[in-house]
Amino acid sequence: MLFKVKEETKKGWRLLSIPFSFSLLLLAAPLTMMFLLSFWTQDYLTLDKTFTFNNYIEATTQPVYKLLFTRSLLISLTATFFTVLLAFPMAYFISFYGGERKALWLFLITIPFWTSYLIRMFLWKIILGYNGVLNSFLIWLEMITEPLTFLLYNANAVVLALTHGWAPFAILPIFVSLEKIDRSLLEASKDLGDTAFDQFFRIILPLSAPGVIGAALIIFIPTVGDYITPKLVGGTDGLMIANMIQVQFSKANNAPLAAALSVSSLMIVSFQFGLEKIADAFQKRAEQLFSSSKN
Repeated sequence: MLFKVKEETKKGWRLLSIPFSFSLLLLAAPLTMMFLLSFWTQDYLTLDKTFTFNNYIEATTQPVYKLLFTRSLLISLTATFFTVLLAFPMAYFISFYGGERKALWLFLITIPFWTSYLIRMFLWKIILGYNGVLNSFLIWLEMITEPLTFLLYNANAVVLALTHGWAPFAILPIFVSLEKIDRSLLEASKDLGDTAFDQFFRIILPLSAPGVIGAALIIFIPTVGDYITPKLVGGTDGLMIANMIQVQFSKANNAPLAAALSVSSLMIVSFQFGLEKIADAFQKRAEQLFSSSKN
């Protein structure tokens, strides 16, 4: 029996070795190379492999990089907030009022995935442009006489485009959390005199918190390093740190500084992720203490 277990374990490890090696090659190796590159310097085509922290000093002290890091965080956090705020009512409607058509609603939500993310972002450029759909419609309604110039090429346009582009990713985890809520709890609270408002804030929202936190992480982590959206609709005032990284890798030909900016951005996201995990752990611990005190 022991020999059989060992053979099955070896077989399992052999099966896992291929995807593990593939993941290591595609993820760990590039990250390791980027991390090492960030401690070198480059003078046009000459790469100096002398160990130095100059790239990180420049990345954290230069005003332009500090501005882009701050703007990236603010845009990402704002987009995350509005995306979750938009996704929660949709997920709530599907979960509680979708009935037998829940699968159809979820299918409709996934339709945007059928098109390229680049195409969806480019459509916002057409909608918000000087002679775009929105300006043409407002002029047709005679609400304005000249096209509005503040709709495009700013941080607000980036937030709007990111919110639309990532909304389906937020709906699904929130929907799963709402589906796990025991409906008998709502019936019991109703029998005890709770209003719909009380049910939402005392039962639905706390129990759906894991889905909300998961949705927030799904949105925040990729959007803080988004490149396409600010490139298309951000203009000068909406550029983010990913756009500067691309400039350093290509036009400026300073790969070590670009690597340092990338690692710094990764560390900021990891720090934010760690804080949310700590907050989640404290919340669970508080709920356990509250439950034990009631008992």
